[in-house]
Amino acid sequence: MENDQLLEIARDWSFWDHEPPKSIARAIELPKALSNRTTLVIQGVRRCGKSTLLTQLIGRYGLERKNCLFVNFEDPRLAGNLNFEGLENFTRAFADARPDASPLTVFLDEIQWVKGWEQWLGSKLERPGRFRFVISGSNAHLLSGELSTVLTGRHITVELFPFDPAEFRKLRPEGSLADYLHRGGFPEPIRSADGDLLLRQYFSDILQRDVRERVGARSSRSLRQVVQMVFESAGSELSLRRIAAASGVAVETVAAYLEACEQAYLLFSCPWFAFSERKRSHRNRKYYPVDTALWRVSVTRAGRDMGKALECATFVELRKRGFDVFYWRESGEVDFVVHSADGPTPIQVTLDGAAERHMRSLDAFHETFPGAGEAVIVTMDNFPDVLANISSFSPATT
Repeated sequence: MENDQLLEIARDWSFWDHEPPKSIARAIELPKALSNRTTLVIQGVRRCGKSTLLTQLIGRYGLERKNCLFVNFEDPRLAGNLNFEGLENFTRAFADARPDASPLTVFLDEIQWVKGWEQWLGSKLERPGRFRFVISGSNAHLLSGELSTVLTGRHITVELFPFDPAEFRKLRPEGSLADYLHRGGFPEPIRSADGDLLLRQYFSDILQRDVRERVGARSSRSLRQVVQMVFESAGSELSLRRIAAASGVAVETVAAYLEACEQAYLLFSCPWFAFSERKRSHRNRKYYPVDTALWRVSVTRAGRDMGKALECATFVELRKRGFDVFYWRESGEVDFVVHSADGPTPIQVTLDGAAERHMRSLDAFHETFPGAGEAVIVTMDNFPDVLANISSFSPATT
């Protein structure tokens, strides 16, 4: 493809001739400045707003639009250029068209589709020059395997999730927490009268494009069956052997499917809490969806379970704040446990307030872990205040 053709495609994405469209500013912590020695990596589930966030970086970092190159590698016109030669041609054409400009900021959206991009980007960072790079992708595999070696110490990763309740209310000012739990946080379905149709399409797209292709599944039927079983049982302990028996695939296959789903940010696992990794590994995990509305439209019986939706939303809020999130169940059950500055902190989620069984479970947890922090009770009424308190915790790993 000739340079003029490449730049014409880039023009459609790069806002050289017009302002970026108005959008909801995302409440996300970013590095103070971009660098030609490190790459900013934006990861998150498909359609959560990564491309929009990239355009917002123009304003957040005070960049000149004419010196920013955007390339979206899901553009069908680039089907024959999804290789490192295509990357080189794009950046060279952009630099040649702006011989006196420095720095030049290059935004590479959905870069996981480009073969050999890791080595190409690593070589650019080895010899820093005019370019600063920001990349995005829908797959956490961006930071595994070869990339973790090629870009060791040369990347800063930021995870983007669907809208939180405050961002949701910027689109729907009168929206309640119940509305948010029903509609979820994916930006476009919130705006659309056909939101549920879009969400069902998102679910299929994530399975097909971000999960199935990752695991090389010959058929999507067993994959969809496994994921729907997990969604149906969101927030409950789940045995991989039970899923394998019900879906007719091997336990190892189920494990691979769920790992790929986590890499695609479709769902997250929640292990049992113990200080010992060996003890944790012998217990079943719970699983939670990335978004309550995506969960709602993808299952048959969860439907209107507002309590379960609140539990799912609480897990995601903890996860997005960088916590390792666990559950605990022995003589009682605690929905979540996180490590805070005060020690392991138990969190119970309930619609209307803690019942006697919740308090008995918390007492049992504190008896087992005398050094644990004060319990947090999450309800529909105190959800915003609790989130503010949880934000003050210090995430830590075991």
